[in-house]
Amino acid sequence: MTDQPSKKPTPSEKVRVAPPRLTSDSLELPGPLEAIEAFFENGWSDGLPVVPPTPEAVTVMLSAANLAPDAILGVEPVKGAVVTAEKAAINAVMAGCKPEYMPVVAAAVDAITQPEFNLHGITVSTMGAAIMLIVNGPITEELGINGGVSAFGPGYRANATIGRAIRLIVMNVLGTRSNDGLDKATLGHPGKYTWCVAENEQVLPDNWSPLHVTRGIDESESAVTVVSGLSATQFGEHEANTPEGILDAFAQRLYPMGPGVKQVILVICPEHAAHFTTAGWKKEQVGQYLYENATKLTSEWIAMGLPSGAQKDSNAELSIENGDPPISVLDSPESAIPIVVGGDGGAWSAVIPPWSLGSRSKIVTRPIITNK
Repeated sequence: MTDQPSKKPTPSEKVRVAPPRLTSDSLELPGPLEAIEAFFENGWSDGLPVVPPTPEAVTVMLSAANLAPDAILGVEPVKGAVVTAEKAAINAVMAGCKPEYMPVVAAAVDAITQPEFNLHGITVSTMGAAIMLIVNGPITEELGINGGVSAFGPGYRANATIGRAIRLIVMNVLGTRSNDGLDKATLGHPGKYTWCVAENEQVLPDNWSPLHVTRGIDESESAVTVVSGLSATQFGEHEANTPEGILDAFAQRLYPMGPGVKQVILVICPEHAAHFTTAGWKKEQVGQYLYENATKLTSEWIAMGLPSGAQKDSNAELSIENGDPPISVLDSPESAIPIVVGGDGGAWSAVIPPWSLGSRSKIVTRPIITNK
């Protein structure tokens, strides 16, 4: 009797592959309502109902990003807490994410666990920073991430659930919650529930690169940029129709931060952005103009009482012993990071400072890896 050669499956035949083995503890509950209540009772919710993370849903979430359950997405540098793909996927399901959102969540976890982001610092500080995600590239249209009308508001599942997934990961995997003494925010702000937005690349001024390109990612790729964002300061500038006039209005919102701001997000609305196109301004000119013109004399900064934040020289007090030179609100031209967000109509822009004004928490960008 001779051995028969094994039959190779034809393209039309389905090959069964065993699903990845999940290792997280499981609960047996009568139904979804009881599961939701159990998550409230155990402190696993952000205060809103969650989607029960069944093994089947978690498995689909992992498959969408081609991730093994034990793949390490990031390690929080201070606590040493490990974020595995399985734990991230569980919280993404809880947040209400679709499976196709998982690559964005994975990239964001990679970004927030970089040492320079200082996740531990921002999550236990009294300053109350939130994690803001700015998504760029083709994936924003594929997933429907809003960067237009009411971009920072409700109504878009991708925005709401991707940002929420990151908050739930910080709470449930890294263990930082407001009700257990680790989150010490004096006030906090709504971005601590969820904060995810796309840059509105369709209305960028002529010759301006999207945020991810200016931060080293190829334009054909997608990327997520994370910011330890404090509350946004929105303002209207309906009279100015030149870049200089618009940036002077931005400067008025920067001055209270004090001199030498290391990093700050400038949210430029489409109506304001159009004036930069008309004037033929390059993106680099934004930071250069503010660095050179958003200044105050040393005596003026002293009279303001040196508002807390990054100073031009953190090792020395400002003085007028050597004259009264002007000092910029920005540490360098590169300190200003402009993004274009919002809908047409209405000249409303905003300033979003990072925690410590960028001195102890740096903005981080990571590519989004998809199965395509």
